[in-house]
Amino acid sequence: MRLRTLRALALASVFVLPAMLPPFVPPAAARGAPDSFADLAGTLLPAVVNISSSQNAQARADRGGPEVPSFPPGSPFEQFFKDFLDRNRPNGDQLRRGGPRGEGPQPRPDGGPGGRSVSLGSGFIIDPAGYIVTNNHVIDGADEISVTLQDNTTLKATLVGKDDRVDLALLKVETDKPLKFVPFGDSDAERVGDWVLAIGNPFGLGGSVTAGIVSARGRDIRQGPYDDFIQTDASINRGNSGGPLFNMAGEVIGINTAIYSPSGGSVGIGFSVPANLAKSVVAQLREYGHARRGWLGVRIQQVTPDIAESIGLKDTAGAMVAGVNEGGPADTAKIRNGDVILKFNGQDVKEMKSLPRIVAETVIGKEVPVLLWRDGKQVTVQASVGELPDEVQQVAATPAPGRTPGNRTAEISGLGARLAPITDDLRDKFKLSQDQKGVVVTDVMPDGAAAGRGLKPGDVIVEVQQEPVASPSDVQERMDRFRKQNRKTVLMLIQSGDGLRWVPVPLAADSSKQPG
Repeated sequence: MRLRTLRALALASVFVLPAMLPPFVPPAAARGAPDSFADLAGTLLPAVVNISSSQNAQARADRGGPEVPSFPPGSPFEQFFKDFLDRNRPNGDQLRRGGPRGEGPQPRPDGGPGGRSVSLGSGFIIDPAGYIVTNNHVIDGADEISVTLQDNTTLKATLVGKDDRVDLALLKVETDKPLKFVPFGDSDAERVGDWVLAIGNPFGLGGSVTAGIVSARGRDIRQGPYDDFIQTDASINRGNSGGPLFNMAGEVIGINTAIYSPSGGSVGIGFSVPANLAKSVVAQLREYGHARRGWLGVRIQQVTPDIAESIGLKDTAGAMVAGVNEGGPADTAKIRNGDVILKFNGQDVKEMKSLPRIVAETVIGKEVPVLLWRDGKQVTVQASVGELPDEVQQVAATPAPGRTPGNRTAEISGLGARLAPITDDLRDKFKLSQDQKGVVVTDVMPDGAAAGRGLKPGDVIVEVQQEPVASPSDVQERMDRFRKQNRKTVLMLIQSGDGLRWVPVPLAADSSKQPG
C-alpha cells in the first residue's frame, strides 16, 4: 500500500510540477520571415527610378572635383561587372563607378578631354505629378538629369531644390499621365530587427530589390550635425544612392545614402536618411527651393563627467553653451555661456549632437520653452526660433573662392581635415598666440592626407605654396588651383607646438568612406 502511494506521488510530481510553471509565451511582436517579398516588390518597383546625370568633364575638373575611387587592382569584383557590361552593352559602355559618398561622375570611354561625365543613382516618386526624391550627391553639379522609369521610359528632369547638409534633392519630370508613387512612413516606428526592402539601381544594372533588417538606429557617420542614420544590412552598392528603404507596409522609411566598405562592394553596412528627417526637408525644397532650418544661435559642447560634477548635474545629458551669437535668438532669450540646455521645446537633449537636429526641425518663428541648468538649478526661458543663416548652413560645404565662412569650420576636399578661421575661442582652445595668423585645423580624418602628413587639431596652416591663407576657402582655392595644374603635392607652412615646418601634402582626393 505504501509502495503504491509513493509511486502515485512520484507520477504526480512528473505531471503536476511542470504545470505549476508559467507557460512559455513567445514575444508578441516577433514575426516570422515573409514567405516571399515578391508581391510587395511588384507593387513598389514602378515608383522607383534610375537617375542618370551628366556634366562637362572639364567643368568638373575645374571645380576640383574629388578623385574617383576604384576597386582594388585585379579585383574579381571589378572584373565581374566589367565583363557583364561588356557582354550586354554592344556600344562598349563600361561601369560608371561612384565618387566619395556616392555616384560621382565618370568620363565616358569615348569622351576624352572635355567630354561628358555620367553619374548613376536611384530615386523614388513621391507625387503622381512627377516629383522625385534622390540624394544630392547623385545630381550635384549636373548639366542634365535624366530619369528612367520601370517601363524604360526616359524623361528629362529639372532640379527643384537641394540640401547638401542632409544630402537630399528634389527633382521634377513632366509627364502626360499620373505616375506611380510611394508614401513616406514613420521612421521612428521602425525597430532594430524589423524587415526592410531596398530598391535601386546598383552599378547601373537597373531596378534591383534586396532585403534585410534594420541593424541599428541613430548612427552618426560624421557627415554633418544632423546625422541620424538608419543602418541596414540590406545589400546597398554604388548606384543605390537616393533609392528608398521600405518597411513591410510599402512605406519609405529611409533614403539609402552611404555604405561602409573596405572593398567597394556591399559588406552589409548601409546607411539611410530617416524618412521623418527627409519629409520636412523635401517639403521645404518643394515650397522654397532650399531647406529652412530653425536656429538658436549658440555654440555648444559635450557635458563631460567632470563638467557635470563641477556644476552639480547628476549625469552628462544636455548641451553646454560655449558661446552665444550676439543678437541671435539665444541672446535675446538671455541664454548665456555656461548654461546647460536640458530640454528644447519639450524634447530632451540627451547629448550635445541631438540639439542641432531638434532646433533645426522646429518651426521658424515659434516661441518655445528652453529648460536650462544654471547656477545649480533648473531655469526655463522662452526663445523665438530663428532661421539658420546662409553662411551657417555652409558648414560642411566647400566655400566659394574668396568667401570667408565666419567662425564656422569647413571640410577641405582632398585634405581629410576640417579647418576654421582663427577666433578667440579657438585661440583659447588650442592655446594660440594673439598674433597667430592662418587657418586652424579643428579635426583630422584618420585615413586622410592630413593625417598621413602628421597634421593634428590645433595645428595652423599659415601658407599654401608660399601664399598666406586666412580662411578655409583660401586653402581650398589654392589646392584646387594646383590640382588643375596636375600638381601631385602642395607645400603647406604649418605652425605647431614644435614651431614652423613645411609639409608636402598630396593632392589626391580623400575617400575614406565608400559610397552607397
